Amino acid sequence: MFSFFKKKDVPQITPGTSTPEQIPAQTAAAETASSLTATVPATATQTPGPAVAATADNTSQTASAPKSSWRDRLKTGLARTRAALTTPLGELFSRSRIDAELLEDLETTLLTADCGVDATQWLLDELKASVKKNQLESPAQLREVLAERMTHLLAPLEKSLDVSTHKPFVIMIAGVNGAGKTTSIGKLAKHFQSQGKSVLLAAGDTFRAAAREQLKTWGERNNVSVIAQESGDPAAVVFDAINAARARGIDIVLADTAGRLPTQLHLMEEIAKVRRVIQKVDATGPHEVLLVLDANIGQNAVQQVKAFDQSIQVTGLVLTKLDGTAKGGVLAAIARQCPKPVRFIGVGEGIDDLQPFRAHEFVDALLSGTEKPENK
Repeated sequence: MFSFFKKKDVPQITPGTSTPEQIPAQTAAAETASSLTATVPATATQTPGPAVAATADNTSQTASAPKSSWRDRLKTGLARTRAALTTPLGELFSRSRIDAELLEDLETTLLTADCGVDATQWLLDELKASVKKNQLESPAQLREVLAERMTHLLAPLEKSLDVSTHKPFVIMIAGVNGAGKTTSIGKLAKHFQSQGKSVLLAAGDTFRAAAREQLKTWGERNNVSVIAQESGDPAAVVFDAINAARARGIDIVLADTAGRLPTQLHLMEEIAKVRRVIQKVDATGPHEVLLVLDANIGQNAVQQVKAFDQSIQVTGLVLTKLDGTAKGGVLAAIARQCPKPVRFIGVGEGIDDLQPFRAHEFVDALLSGTEKPENK
């Protein structure tokens, strides 16, 4: 234990440069430096060791790893809805025969996934007719019919958005608080940029304190200009944005609006005013009115579509947060009760996790894993 106090060897000095009188001083200095080196922690200027280098290599490999496809991300995003369906449907379709009990259990499963009474009844009627007409006996065959009829039900909602008909093409975006309007605008800007279109953002949400800053952040990410005011009339902001887009030769204007509940009549009247002002600037506008829906609200989405459509004539839907809900079946309810085109669906926080809706992909992701196991 006393070895710490043992006198250390004097560092060797280049021959001919030190005198005997200098050696004791140099020895003391060397001992002091050695003590400090042993007690002072390493600083950021030290050369990274093997562990640090390994971490850097791993980070580099992660950054260069290929990104999963949209189909894979869609299946991942619909995991919760699929979980509500897969276990019940997987059990149903693995039964030995088609009977009244199976169809009753199937009805319960579809209602649980928020397909709605109307859509569920329509699907069951179609399945029963197919069983009778084609003499189906195997539940596995019933699954194929369910996938086909569900795709048929959702197919009318699959309509791509053509933004080449006007310049600037004005898209007005509405929805309730927290539906994801501002985030969707940022992702839409990226989507249209990938098509070679120039985009301008209008910060029409003048009520929420952070809305303007949030939209500016998305503008900076996408290198897109944002027209905003410190406060004032939302309609005036959109008015200025359209005129600025005309002057700059911009292809698309994405106009944000403040979140509001359909029951807040004075706010619904205000958003209707924004639409009227757009029509004063361009008699053909707005060229698209997108309603952003949070998939978590389930059947309430149907009521929101009806209420907003009455005020601002909704022409398309954006369904967000499908990755956080087990209620993805609400699209079936929308298809039966208020069939508006679903332009985009979102299944994550990534900037590429908002993509055009495709009925076949959606149903495939929804029913994935419900096939009858081969050993049964």
